[in-house]
Amino acid sequence: MSGSNSSGPASAPSADGDLASPLSLTVHSMPTPDLSPRRTVSGRVKMLLVLGVCAAPVIASYFTYFVIRPEGRTNYSEFVTPPREMPAALPLSDLAGQAVSATGLQGQWLVVVTAGGACDARCESQLVLQRQLVETLGREKGRVDKLWLITDDATPTPALLKAIGGAQPATVLRVPAANLSQWLSPAAGRALDEHLYLVDPMGQWMMRTPPAPEPAKLKRDLERLLRASSSWDQAGR
Repeated sequence: MSGSNSSGPASAPSADGDLASPLSLTVHSMPTPDLSPRRTVSGRVKMLLVLGVCAAPVIASYFTYFVIRPEGRTNYSEFVTPPREMPAALPLSDLAGQAVSATGLQGQWLVVVTAGGACDARCESQLVLQRQLVETLGREKGRVDKLWLITDDATPTPALLKAIGGAQPATVLRVPAANLSQWLSPAAGRALDEHLYLVDPMGQWMMRTPPAPEPAKLKRDLERLLRASSSWDQAGR
């Protein structure tokens, strides 16, 4: 047995007689997550793009109606620009005095009449027009609610409340006139109760009718709005 010291395995000769380089292993470190500000901003931009895609049908329908207006049509009622959002703190109550949340009115188109509870001749005419307008919408009437906002402490008669109901009962609420004037307003030189007001399903007041509006022309306005919003607005809250 030889007394020489053992050594590691010799490198194998290469084809041309030279010794090949010894085999070595390299260990790579794990990747470090990129938490740089640029990465954070990129994530936020992507989130905003997703939200934009979700809102696109609403934006497109309003753009089509308000900006493009195909067929060169003109509206009969007056657009409110920009639309006015219903105040979340609008102090509404039912006829029994119970508070009602303003956000509960969202989800449907609203045809709004404003008048005192005693309801004079002009008030009755507006309520009749409101009922007839909704009833003539046919299958689309499920997307529209009738709303009467009473601006004083007077109480309407049971007979009147029954008359304005029709097949689809109206929503009757009280609101102080001073608070309502922070949302709805009449045309210059006109009284608040001379108009009907159209509110979209997001709670935005966006159209005001002329005083004593013509039913047929008003119906055309509402039908166009319903068509423009048909891709994102469905019947029922």
